Amino acid sequence: MIRSELIQKIADDNPHLYQRDVERIVNTVFNEITDAMAAGNRVELRGFGAFSVKKRDARVGRNPRTGESVPVEEKHVPFFKTGKLLRDRLNGK
Repeated sequence: MIRSELIQKIADDNPHLYQRDVERIVNTVFNEITDAMAAGNRVELRGFGAFSVKKRDARVGRNPRTGESVPVEEKHVPFFKTGKLLRDRLNGK
């Protein structure tokens, strides 16, 4: 499911809301999650999962084309861990 499909599904399930309002709500939720993670915070949605940021240390990588050693800088990557309810639902429990 992509963002526009999510917006359309929510708008269809809630006919009392305008689609532009649903779009604004969905965008606000995603922006708040992104802003919190950019600030280094963890975002937990009970029953769904938790978004956090993991740090990858600097290392020496290899250019796959030439085999040459290349320094790779330290970076931060998003990480998602599923919640128990989501995991159980996916596994049919």
